[in-house]
Amino acid sequence: MPLSDPSSGSLWFSAAPAPSTPLGSFEDSAVAWATWVTLMGFVGVTALALMAAGPAARRIGADALGAVTARLARAAVVLAVLAFAAVLTDLAHSGDSGGFNYKAAWNALYDGTNAGRLSGLEVTMLLVGAASTAPLAFRTAANGSARKGLLIAGLGAGTIALGTTRFPDEMPEEWGRTIFETGMWMLHLFGGAIWLGGLAGLALLAVPGAVPPAERAAFWSPTIRRFSAAAMSCVTAITLSGLFLYWEHVDGPSQLFTTMYGRVLGVKILIFGTLLLLGVFNQFWLHPRIDALRAAGDERPLRTILVRRFPAVVAVETLLGMSLLFVAPFLHGSARNQAFQADAAKHSAVAISPEDLPRIPDKVVSASTWVLGSTETVALIALMIAGYWFSGVLARRRTAAAPGQKSSTGDLVGA
Repeated sequence: MPLSDPSSGSLWFSAAPAPSTPLGSFEDSAVAWATWVTLMGFVGVTALALMAAGPAARRIGADALGAVTARLARAAVVLAVLAFAAVLTDLAHSGDSGGFNYKAAWNALYDGTNAGRLSGLEVTMLLVGAASTAPLAFRTAANGSARKGLLIAGLGAGTIALGTTRFPDEMPEEWGRTIFETGMWMLHLFGGAIWLGGLAGLALLAVPGAVPPAERAAFWSPTIRRFSAAAMSCVTAITLSGLFLYWEHVDGPSQLFTTMYGRVLGVKILIFGTLLLLGVFNQFWLHPRIDALRAAGDERPLRTILVRRFPAVVAVETLLGMSLLFVAPFLHGSARNQAFQADAAKHSAVAISPEDLPRIPDKVVSASTWVLGSTETVALIALMIAGYWFSGVLARRRTAAAPGQKSSTGDLVGA
């Protein structure tokens, strides 16, 4: 929108410099990255112990259940404590001084404001999560009757802590839009936490010592299948919420190249796409062959390749996930607004400070938007269900075709 020169009343089109959009402080982004990695890692590792690794280990025996749960619980406690420290560090660094004022950060918790209540709830739930999972770090409790209840308590506390990061701290002007947007953010965060944190947990279990060598074959196949189902659900949630956020903040693919927000988002999309490709490789090539190896015996040459490749692939996926979380804090504002403000500055006769630049109105949701969104949702869910079913068919076919048909007690993962 052209801005008029108040001195003449006419429109000027002189080339005032376009406003710069800095990436932000590297220090701020590093602190935010530490918060996201530890908080989402706690949720993902706890969910893995509760929904995938734990049930698979229980079928083997109490010793396997205790060993697997204890290793994941120790990691969860460390992550929760680190997340507590990272949240306080983020609050301590959020002032205008540019330093780290931990006293002010502590006093800001439950200070009577909505932001203070949310920050206080976040750190409280992290401590509750750490306290809930701490007893499971000992094998006597890790395979006891309280195991499931403690994991549910820890996961619930972590979920609340993660959710507070996107709860609105002010009364919204449009309740419907705010509720829907918050719901999309919850899908994005919880999907990413269970997927990426679960990958980190799998990488941790792949380190020798968590599962006895004689029981690894019986452990990894059901664990991978259970985690694959959860991961595909998470990918669906991330993709659907990501499409909404893209619609909300970007006006067309060209803004991925012409705005700072778009370029950062483009890097994030590339990393996410690479993770998806590795997930497809796992789902349709690696996992079905692991199932086949379990039924084939111990002398197949392909086995040596697979047992070395699985931990490597999971480690690469974990590093890519951490890289994605590092890029995310650099996203500031929106591509739509940055492009709008650059155009406004371009058509202004004088330089305009960033504070005085106009802001583009939010997009208006129309009937066609709901139709398109609903169609994308149904199509994506159907695609994921079909993909999971087909990968199971591949696994059954390769298992049936494997020579010998005897159950292998060999090491499917690890040396």
